[in-house]
Amino acid sequence: MTTPPHAPPPRPLPPESPPPRRQAAQPPAPYPLPGTPLLGEGDHELLLSLLSLPTAGPLEGGTAPGAVRSAQRLYARAAAEAGMRVVHHAPPGPEWLDRPGVPAVVRRAADADPGFLAAQPSLLLRMGPELPRSRTVMFNVHLDTVAGDEPVRFTGRRFHGRGAVDAKGPAVALLAGIRAAAATRPALGRDVGVLVQAVAGEEGGAMGTYGTRPLLAAGHYGRLNVFCEPTGLRSLPRATASMTARITVEGEDAVDDRPEAGHNASVLLGHLAQHLGHRLDGAVPGTRVCVAGLYTGELHNRVYGRGTLLLNLSYGHEDDGRRLAETLAEALRDGLARFTERFGGKDAFARTAEDAAGLVRLRWDKRDLPALHDSDLWAEALLAGAGAAPAPADDPGFTCDALWASGLPGAFTTVLGPGSLEANHAHARGEFIDLGDLEEFARVVARLLGAFADRPAPPAPSGEAPDPCRKGGTTA
Repeated sequence: MTTPPHAPPPRPLPPESPPPRRQAAQPPAPYPLPGTPLLGEGDHELLLSLLSLPTAGPLEGGTAPGAVRSAQRLYARAAAEAGMRVVHHAPPGPEWLDRPGVPAVVRRAADADPGFLAAQPSLLLRMGPELPRSRTVMFNVHLDTVAGDEPVRFTGRRFHGRGAVDAKGPAVALLAGIRAAAATRPALGRDVGVLVQAVAGEEGGAMGTYGTRPLLAAGHYGRLNVFCEPTGLRSLPRATASMTARITVEGEDAVDDRPEAGHNASVLLGHLAQHLGHRLDGAVPGTRVCVAGLYTGELHNRVYGRGTLLLNLSYGHEDDGRRLAETLAEALRDGLARFTERFGGKDAFARTAEDAAGLVRLRWDKRDLPALHDSDLWAEALLAGAGAAPAPADDPGFTCDALWASGLPGAFTTVLGPGSLEANHAHARGEFIDLGDLEEFARVVARLLGAFADRPAPPAPSGEAPDPCRKGGTTA
């Protein structure tokens, strides 16, 4: 560009202003601070108090109907210190026992005891206001236990007692993790919601049908859902379902001096138990077969003509469950034919062999329940970053209430918790959980909530909403 004649010289440009200084992004505060214990004396006392309450449900032979409610009240008071409030604390309505998939044992118990449901409420806790599902995390714990009194004690490193690992210990550590996360993430309870379901009806074969199932059906779940069960702190986005086959013999008794006059249910069911165990184990890959109780009678001086054999069959995919049920029916027919062939020539059992096919009935106490098999790259990466490594792909998981989260829309569900069902003697004598394992689980929870608060969740993979009136198949 040329300068016009007689134009004043151009003014020098002012010196460039230095660019505004950008504030360096501050890394999130550590959550929690390394080496800082998350479970204090109050948490130790809470766990010991929960372990001292006999919360085995009626299906486990429990005789303290108010114990579950008392445990939930203790838990709610402790949760309040973490900023959580009670949203719901009540049993479901009786209509839930009429839904498909309710096990026969539950219906029989409820028919026999008018106070069955009232003694087993569910507790729902929330941090902050109700927020969109995309900004909500849900944790599920159960405070009921299996039967069996265990001495309650704390050695300074290890808690002993029924429910220590399954799942009162994880429940207490969960609150410690939520408390630690809330202390460093103001968004929790403001921009991010946290739900905790503390349910009954997980043990004893109830299958969560009147605890977890109604809460999920009411929409009380989040974008990320964690069921707190012992997995060795591995994220296990799978839960098997199970079905229970009841095989009965309905024949005639006889005196021991004339065994040939009756039907020998003991010999017949014993034969079928061996035959079915051999035929069904490994028959459908990915399924498991438990040959469970066999009962005819306890006296030595009679032939029992009636008896029952129970088999529990678990599966990770619903198609596998249907195949296993069909295989069982076929194997039962074959077993009866083999019994007739083997015992038809034996004087004491000839009548039983001849009538066997007409004496035996197959019924299902529960069948066709959903199984959880979830996948979500974002959620799985979030869990891994929090310290919950993925479980091996060949780990089929186990049966727990997480099965009712199958197909939840806009959500991902995993099973995660400290300890091991086997190594920590869940459901057995000597149940325990180490304080160090509870501390590490609390840290995983704190890191997981912190990461969820820091990183907006993308839309979840599409899924169909479960219809609690439809899903859950058949029962006897």
